[in-house]
Amino acid sequence: MSHTTTGATTDARHCLKLGLPKGSLQDATLEKMAKAGWNITVSSRSYEPYVDDAELSIRLIRAQEISRYVELGYLDAGITGYDWIRENHSDVHEIGEFIFSKATRQPTRWVLAVPEESSIRSVRDLEGKRIATEVVGLTNRWLAANGVKADVEFSWGATEVKARELVDAIVEVTETGSSLRANKLRIVETLLESTPRLIANHLAWKDSWKRQKVETLYLLLKAAMEAESKVGLKMNVRDSDLSNLLKSLPALRNPTVSSLSHAGWVAVETIIDEAVVREIVPRLKAAGAEGIIEYPLNKVVY
Repeated sequence: MSHTTTGATTDARHCLKLGLPKGSLQDATLEKMAKAGWNITVSSRSYEPYVDDAELSIRLIRAQEISRYVELGYLDAGITGYDWIRENHSDVHEIGEFIFSKATRQPTRWVLAVPEESSIRSVRDLEGKRIATEVVGLTNRWLAANGVKADVEFSWGATEVKARELVDAIVEVTETGSSLRANKLRIVETLLESTPRLIANHLAWKDSWKRQKVETLYLLLKAAMEAESKVGLKMNVRDSDLSNLLKSLPALRNPTVSSLSHAGWVAVETIIDEAVVREIVPRLKAAGAEGIIEYPLNKVVY
């Protein structure tokens, strides 16, 4: 029995049916949703998890299928990769993209890969060859655009191991390329870069309530992801040192400067990229800053 508070007690017109990717992106997606403010509990017995929002009805579905169900209207909206929107030729409304994946904050890439010893050096060398991939449509369209005819077959997985014995080349998804290198494969070309996208059914997008709900979802998800790579900094500094300190302080916007009860001192607060904190704090200290505090952020809304 499904454990959910959605749907049954909510007017269908005021309930957004949202598809989230099941599988490799599931944990990352649920983590982002939680940071955005929606706590989702997944049961192994149901593909409809519990969410603490009566206006949302969540479905966990393979990313490969989400864009089709959104296009057909079975889902009002969903998060899926740009690659699967392209592979399925889905006619959907794209609200925006996110930068997150299984392991990194970089886009994933669908690449043509061959054994290191292969004579294949470009797409032109694929004429008459056999290619294995999960994105058959995407690969066939890429070959056609380059005027190349090759035999493209669907691969159910473990594509890397087929590259030497069963096929001449593979088209596979990668983030870092480490798995391909481990299998002694060489990347020849990149077919497509892909990031997760929030998409909506066209009719759902025309519904004012559903559109506002989707836009709110996107705003808060985007804000939560922006906050992941940034931190807040607070510090105190003498009035006389303020100008020099501000020259050393990269800021998301102009920093906030406020007076302290102690005459001749001000408090400075700003948001910066976390990656530069280790470099900038010693400079701020040298510029006269005292009581420097670094703190994490939940959301950053531009």
